[in-house]
Amino acid sequence: MWGYLQEKIMTSTYAGAKFQDSQFLVFMNRILALLMVYSYISAVKQPTHKTPLYKYSFSSFSNIMSSWCQYEALKFVSFPTQVICKASKTLAVILMGKVVSRKKFPAYEYVCAGLIFLGVSVFLLWNPQETERNYTKETTFSGLFILAGYIVFDSFTSNWQGELYSTYKMSSYQCMLGTNIFSSLFTGVSLLLEGVLLKNLIFCLETPALAYDVIGMSIFSMTGQFFIFYCIETFGPVVFTIIMHVAKF
Repeated sequence: MWGYLQEKIMTSTYAGAKFQDSQFLVFMNRILALLMVYSYISAVKQPTHKTPLYKYSFSSFSNIMSSWCQYEALKFVSFPTQVICKASKTLAVILMGKVVSRKKFPAYEYVCAGLIFLGVSVFLLWNPQETERNYTKETTFSGLFILAGYIVFDSFTSNWQGELYSTYKMSSYQCMLGTNIFSSLFTGVSLLLEGVLLKNLIFCLETPALAYDVIGMSIFSMTGQFFIFYCIETFGPVVFTIIMHVAKF
């Protein structure tokens, strides 16, 4: 549902105009998640927090950029291209894990990542005429560049969070709170500097259909975050990425 609403907002017309500010959507997602996880932590006892607060800023920034790239790619990349490129993310997560944590991965994980990419590619390209008829949007070079940015930033995010879990032993809720504090701060300040935060809020209030879609997308995004942070804490970034691929297909 989150993916459906995300694409609907970025491609639909509201009150005679298209809503194109992907950064505002990221901001709304993070604010709601911040409020909810703070409420949970306030009510439920957590482990002693030892993580330096600034370390959340790295995964927060990469998370914002991956979300922004994902929204923007919808404008310039066809659906089959998006799916095929995202199918390579498992391999990207493995390679990023070697960079961030200096981890060594067994050969079967590389084979698994390659099979996922091959399987998705064959599935989508088996009948290219049918694919072309159903998805007519053309792919541009700028769209591919943005999509590559999404893969890099998203791969770094999960690996950095996995490294924080291993080093500081905090709970997934604490990690979610720290990440969303910086995410809300970064996107909020950026929107204020651009002078569009109030404008977007007013447009949402004046356009109920858009407001419902934004709120719905934010709720699904927040719910997904609870599972995402828990999954990375428990199983690690590679398993999390594989689970996400299985869920999509």
